[in-house]
Amino acid sequence: MGIAGLIFGILSLVGGSIPGVNAFPMWLLGIVGIVVSSIARKKERSGIATVGLILSVIGTALALSVWVACIACVGAAGLAGFLNFAE
Repeated sequence: MGIAGLIFGILSLVGGSIPGVNAFPMWLLGIVGIVVSSIARKKERSGIATVGLILSVIGTALALSVWVACIACVGAAGLAGFLNFAE
């Protein structure tokens, strides 16, 4: 179970840092990784579960921040007149 949390953490960290891939699933993978790693840490204290938890938290935060930055960039481009939403 710790290995599954580690894999979810790695996927959310790598996918969350790529703006084109960073749609909805990457921060969801991070949340799943946090849950799975937390359960694995409660069952047994392994280093893999701890690393999975850390990577999942960082990946979730990174994915959410890149997602918010992309939304802000599109909004700023619309306000500046580069995008015409009226047509």
